[in-house]
Amino acid sequence: MNALPTTRLGGTDLEISRIGFGAWALGGAGWGFAWGAQDDADSIATIHRVVEAGVNWIDTAPAYGLGHSEEVVGKALAALPEAERPYVFTKAGLVWDEPDPFAAPRKLLKPASIRAELEDSLRRLGVERIDLYQAHWPGDGALLTFGPDEDPAATARHATALEEYWAALAELKAEGKVRAIALSNHDAAQLAAAEAVAHVDAVQPQFSLLHREAAPELAWAHAHGTGAIVYQPLHSGLLTGTFSAERVAALPDDDWRKGFPEFTTGLAANLALVEALRPIAAAHGTTVSAVALAWTLAWPGVTGTIVGARRPGQVDDWIGAGSLELTDADRDAIAAAITATGAGAGPARP
Repeated sequence: MNALPTTRLGGTDLEISRIGFGAWALGGAGWGFAWGAQDDADSIATIHRVVEAGVNWIDTAPAYGLGHSEEVVGKALAALPEAERPYVFTKAGLVWDEPDPFAAPRKLLKPASIRAELEDSLRRLGVERIDLYQAHWPGDGALLTFGPDEDPAATARHATALEEYWAALAELKAEGKVRAIALSNHDAAQLAAAEAVAHVDAVQPQFSLLHREAAPELAWAHAHGTGAIVYQPLHSGLLTGTFSAERVAALPDDDWRKGFPEFTTGLAANLALVEALRPIAAAHGTTVSAVALAWTLAWPGVTGTIVGARRPGQVDDWIGAGSLELTDADRDAIAAAITATGAGAGPARP
């Protein structure tokens, strides 16, 4: 096993690599937020490759493939010697419609539901304890959609107060069922409300060169001794340097990115920003992916960044980001490119 730089996740006892592996795409096809068909053998081989490269944590969730991602991760863990198994981070709070796997899941965080989800995750993963257990989205009872919830009455009926579901996660930690607890996709005000109930061990916001709006949450984490792991740092592949308008047009119809704004109306600006990363990557003898990842890791408070891959060969494109240090000149050039292209939203420089 190779070594990657590691750092402590907030005040927990978890010493994590600066890069973690994200298992969303490993959920395969057949559900509403799928990345298209995925071969399980490729998925397991990819997990083994990242572990060999020094990655020591995997981030997954029950909602990824409606349980399938966790099952695949469990199979990959079982094939590794116990001493080599990475930490497992998973989540609760997105409950899907069993008869209709393509329906939007509901953001449900009732205490009883959280406990039921935990038991299901432990079974699928084949582990006795979850290393980091996260509330996937605020438990507001809404459907996970990119538009307004069409059923306000159902939303109100299913909503759970943050203090109630955060106390439920804290109880699981006190019972030893999970080592640490976290909030994903919660804003700074929600983090402060949770902190008044029990310490927030970690946060997980979406954050990348094209999605910079979570800077306040990262600042909050930095100020409160809370770890921060960011997701989609390569913005679903757009920041790898391998996309073009033609490749986006050729995405399969069951790939959720096909109709997403960043891949449609915002595509030209996004690709222009990627082009500005190429000379920086060349100067460091690395890849565009590694530069994009290193940019997220340069933000104060960011402990680690989550990167996905669907085949072992894709890992080599970004694994070097864990030890890449961008210079002040690099950060200035990237900030200038963000301003010039108008890509994304949020502050342009750490």
